[in-house]
Amino acid sequence: MQQDILVAAALLLSVVVLVPTVFFAIECLAGSIGRQSTPPRQNGRRPQVAVLVPAHNEELQIIGTLQSIQSQMRDGDRLVVVADNCNDLTASLAREAGADVIVRFDPLRRGKGYALDAGVRYLGLLPPDVVVIVDADCWLEPGALDNLALMAAATNGPVQSRYLMFAPPDASINLAVSEFAFLLKNRIRLLGLAKLGLPAQLTGSGMAFPWAVLRDAALANGDLVEDMKLGLDLARIGQAPLFCDAAAVSSRFPYSKKGLETQASRWNAGRLALAAHLFSALLDVNTLRNRAYLALVVDALIPPLTLLAALLLLSLFPAVLLATSGIAIAPLAISIISILAFDIALSVAWWRHGRRALPMHAMADIPGYIFKKLRLYPRHVIEAGGATWIRTDRTRIH
Repeated sequence: MQQDILVAAALLLSVVVLVPTVFFAIECLAGSIGRQSTPPRQNGRRPQVAVLVPAHNEELQIIGTLQSIQSQMRDGDRLVVVADNCNDLTASLAREAGADVIVRFDPLRRGKGYALDAGVRYLGLLPPDVVVIVDADCWLEPGALDNLALMAAATNGPVQSRYLMFAPPDASINLAVSEFAFLLKNRIRLLGLAKLGLPAQLTGSGMAFPWAVLRDAALANGDLVEDMKLGLDLARIGQAPLFCDAAAVSSRFPYSKKGLETQASRWNAGRLALAAHLFSALLDVNTLRNRAYLALVVDALIPPLTLLAALLLLSLFPAVLLATSGIAIAPLAISIISILAFDIALSVAWWRHGRRALPMHAMADIPGYIFKKLRLYPRHVIEAGGATWIRTDRTRIH
């Protein structure tokens, strides 16, 4: 009886890990093999755009961000900065740069969602055709604003740009691995979903919305992954976001160790908090009937790269013990399939897209990076229950 329970537990663990691994592998392989299809574009005039920039104590980056945006604006476009609970020069610098500035103080309702809600209500006085949201620490690559606006108008739905973060020039190997992981999540997997005819997650910056879509969206919340939640909410009501690889938005990882840990904590705690809701959504028959929403729910439930790798090893150990003891071979077979799928997909994605971000000589340091990341997860689980939004430290101190 006890032996049967052990076999059943090992089999269940191996299957639970297999499912997200297979979806991860499919996305990575689809995003790395073959050519990308050309995104739909609107014929004729580019729609009028309002660029909305939520900012919290971003005096070090705000000028560069606004100049990048202004270089792509056309007559009739607007640039609005929401200085949210700032105690620095963000608001005054944005005004001097020529942006409309909304100053918001509410220490009890902190976070990007509340800032976006304030910005959308302000834009409602004179609604634009399309709203593009850009974080205050980003810059637009050439043509990004036009491509986002045109695709949002052509599809009459939300559009997510290719939003990537890059390691500073003299960064440690840990940031090289983080850059590749970000590339994997924000471009390669989204390319795969697009090639499969599926929607994209909203990833935080470079997001375009027709006014009618954003006007009615529920933005005023303090969720730590408010962008992903917004994309899922829109997909649930039939307005799933699409991916536009032709529009590129870039940022840099924080220079300081404190900034990196804060950023990772916010992302992981937010995703873990969202996961409980998404598991319940899988049991809803309406989710199964909504192909776009179902795809994004499954994608959102794929664990972060380091956690998925750890789960693969965790499922392997009991499977090996059962197999070598002659008790059961099925858990080991499933675990091997999962590991092979993970390794092949990751290798193909790295070879096609990731060799610049993560050079071959850096591979030996990956186990140490994974161990350091995994040590933080117990704290992230605790924070997931009641975390509040905290700004990422971006001071240039290593």
